[in-house]
Amino acid sequence: MSTSLRDQLLKVGLINQQQANAAERQQQRQERRPPQHKPAASVQRPPAAPAAPAAKVARDQALNRRQQEKAEHKARLAQIKQWIDQNALPPIEGEEFYHFVDGAKIRRIPANAAVREGLQRGELAIVRHAGRYHLVPAAIGARIRERDAHAFVTSGVLKDEAQPNSDDGYAGFVVPDDLMW
Repeated sequence: MSTSLRDQLLKVGLINQQQANAAERQQQRQERRPPQHKPAASVQRPPAAPAAPAAKVARDQALNRRQQEKAEHKARLAQIKQWIDQNALPPIEGEEFYHFVDGAKIRRIPANAAVREGLQRGELAIVRHAGRYHLVPAAIGARIRERDAHAFVTSGVLKDEAQPNSDDGYAGFVVPDDLMW
């Protein structure tokens, strides 16, 4: 059998019993004690660490900007809805319709002679909100166009359309005002 180093040193007489007990106690203390950390001055950060806070700040700013834009857009839509609710003409019952172009499609809304006349003179405007078309006064239509150009559809006869183009082959022909299509 092998004997421990302590026992071998005691047999030879290099250490006495007190020295052996003191060495054993010191070894037990070191085993219980947590390892010592290096001082903070000697700790080196990787080169990518300083760039991380700058990237986080930039990401946070972009997120805040997007949230602010969403809040502003929501406020504009609420304001447009309020203007439409307060100023829209009541729905017209009848079998006559006013046709207009919305994007690449031809749409129609119910209209009587007075509404048709108001649209042709530019006194009324057609606006789109929540998938529906509403008739509002032209001044309100202009305010809605300032807030959201996609909500504004048409205001009847536009000043640019009233002046014929010189390139137009039909410039010499007059379009009747009472044309219904």
